[in-house]
Amino acid sequence: MREAFHEQLDSMFADLADIAHKVQTSVQRATAALLSGDADMAEHVISADVEIDRARERVEDTAFSLLSLQQPVAGDLRTVVAALRMVSELERMGDLSVHVAKIARLRVPNVAVPDELRPTLVRMAEVAQEMVGQVTSIITTRDVEAAIALGRADEEMDQLRRASFSVLLGDGWTHGVEAAVDIALLGRYYERIADHAVSVANRVVFVVTGENPAAVDA
Repeated sequence: MREAFHEQLDSMFADLADIAHKVQTSVQRATAALLSGDADMAEHVISADVEIDRARERVEDTAFSLLSLQQPVAGDLRTVVAALRMVSELERMGDLSVHVAKIARLRVPNVAVPDELRPTLVRMAEVAQEMVGQVTSIITTRDVEAAIALGRADEEMDQLRRASFSVLLGDGWTHGVEAAVDIALLGRYYERIADHAVSVANRVVFVVTGENPAAVDA
């Protein structure tokens, strides 16, 4: 009975890793739509989000079943509860990539990102994609050191967000309020994707060690 229970736990974490991979693809495609003004790509990202939602529901169903039928305690309970929180974070990351795609679709046939901010937005997207990819690996391997390192890597995203605001608020901004709102929102979306990635990684640390990352890092 306990062996079957732990197989279900492992299966649930495999599902979480699969969702993280779907999110990474969603972020990548939303960014491609944003930078190219590709309406079809944006629509694909928006419509594909239902797959992430359904995958979240499957993980939740498994977790609630384990809680009600197996009544886990101690470390097993910690794992199930963490999985419920992680899948919520991952779904939110998928939603944020949809928000990026919607801005891309809204500005077609134009591109929402002005040329002078393109390098900054490209790098923000790269950082977000890289962090989601690392989360996929962290969920699979439950690598505490990698999870803690991911939290430190979030600093670059914060720097990029500040850099984008410097351009928006500078005297040289000539693209109007609409473009400024787009850039402010896009920066927020990518930043939040990174934040959620760190949160998922932190929950993996808690699953493995029973401690919060600050305590482990100390």
